[in-house]
Amino acid sequence: MSWEPEIEELKRRVALAHGLGGTEKVARQKAAGRLTVRERIDGLVDGGSFHETGAISGAATYNDNGKLVDFRPANCVFGKARLDDRPVVVVGDDFTVRGGANDAGIRGKQLAAEQLAFEYRLPLVRLIEGTGGGGSVKTLEQDGATYIPGNPAWDWVVANMGQVPVISLALGPVAGLGAARAVTSHYSVMVKDLSQMFVAGPPVVAGVGEDLDKEGLGGSKIHTRNGAIDDEVESEEAAFAKAKQFLSYLPQSVHELAPRGPLTDDPNRRDDWLIGAVPRDRRKVYKMRPIIESVVDQGSFMELGRYNGRSVITGLARLDGWPVAIMAGDPFVYGGAWTADASQKITRFVDLAETFHLPVVHLVDCPGFLIGSASEQAATIRHGARALAAVYQARTPWCSILIRKVFGVAGAGNANAARYHYRYAWPSGDWGSLPVEGGLEAAYKSDLAAAEDPEALKADILARLEAVRSPFRTAERFVAEEIIDPRDTRPLLCEWANLAAPLRTAGPVGFPMRP
Repeated sequence: MSWEPEIEELKRRVALAHGLGGTEKVARQKAAGRLTVRERIDGLVDGGSFHETGAISGAATYNDNGKLVDFRPANCVFGKARLDDRPVVVVGDDFTVRGGANDAGIRGKQLAAEQLAFEYRLPLVRLIEGTGGGGSVKTLEQDGATYIPGNPAWDWVVANMGQVPVISLALGPVAGLGAARAVTSHYSVMVKDLSQMFVAGPPVVAGVGEDLDKEGLGGSKIHTRNGAIDDEVESEEAAFAKAKQFLSYLPQSVHELAPRGPLTDDPNRRDDWLIGAVPRDRRKVYKMRPIIESVVDQGSFMELGRYNGRSVITGLARLDGWPVAIMAGDPFVYGGAWTADASQKITRFVDLAETFHLPVVHLVDCPGFLIGSASEQAATIRHGARALAAVYQARTPWCSILIRKVFGVAGAGNANAARYHYRYAWPSGDWGSLPVEGGLEAAYKSDLAAAEDPEALKADILARLEAVRSPFRTAERFVAEEIIDPRDTRPLLCEWANLAAPLRTAGPVGFPMRP
């Protein structure tokens, strides 16, 4: 006698699980313009590669004869799959079953997913919608008791930040624990007009006197500007593509090194327009992103956090195929000055590079910390000091290109001054403790006050300072180690990337990355 009856029963239960929360709930999900969790997994992973674990877990009802009469699957789907032929762990919330709220199934599956990713050193992709395992007051009546909060699997969530790449895609309303899971990742995405995120949703917030809809409380425009979420896309399919792109720059875990990508661009390419990229007039701005695109492998730059901390640009790219982390000042925003938001962005970005052993390229244009009362009220110096600590604690290979301004305490964050200065300067370089234009009147205050013609004296002093302001004067003292033709930047960076590649050392870093 075979086990065929049990196999048929297994198939029946799997089919019930694939029905999710039922026809009505699935229709409601589709009417809202959102994919179901299983459609999301199919759209994300390589075709046919998803192997589910625990498909038939959930809440079952039996008749007096012990026969299954009803089944509600757990509101979490998890398993192993492949993304661009790389093994990964995927875990997704099923909003059609109790809005993704907490039950034993979601707790157990989330724990299993986090543990599997950690112990087998596999990247983790979370598809988050609803409370993501958070609470619902219905639980009180269903369980007959309440509980002391203890976030499920949170020790593993924290541990994975220092172990494997973690990607969170917020693909609908995300609240409470789901929101915490979304931001506790190395890369997070929201879908414009489809995703919202909040500590507590509008019905709860109404209790404190705020009448807001979901978009007004926590839409993607809010959270990609405040730094909680890294990226904003137009569709769920675009979110899946971004997840794959981000993962392509990273190793499977901190115990490996990111592999070299395809060699698609000439490492010796020299773009002639770079020689005029920076205006001679220091008061004029220029676009940094085209410079980044010019010096890295063509088409390889993936910007992270574009809408937050906008005076600093961060992203991932390749140099002669090698994955690198790119950081650059944006003179179009506060002249590239480090704000409180930009400093927090730098800290997290440098920690990402350090965690996954990515060499850092810093294209420097920084006039210092942003000044003024608003900057002081934002605790810019504290956040800036944390960013400097991240730069000085990082041990990954580092190369700086001094494009224009390098001033003050923030400018000193162009690199760790205690390490070998692998850096180059463009002839447009302008550096010091303070910009001449801003520091002249303070430094010569008494002289100007005593002068018969303060404006004439100021002009004379400015002319004298301009004479010694040239980067060539600095180079004479071997402080600006090497001034280069801007057109040589890519060849020199590719040379550096090839020298840096064998210096990378796999393994956990001294401090795990935090959100």
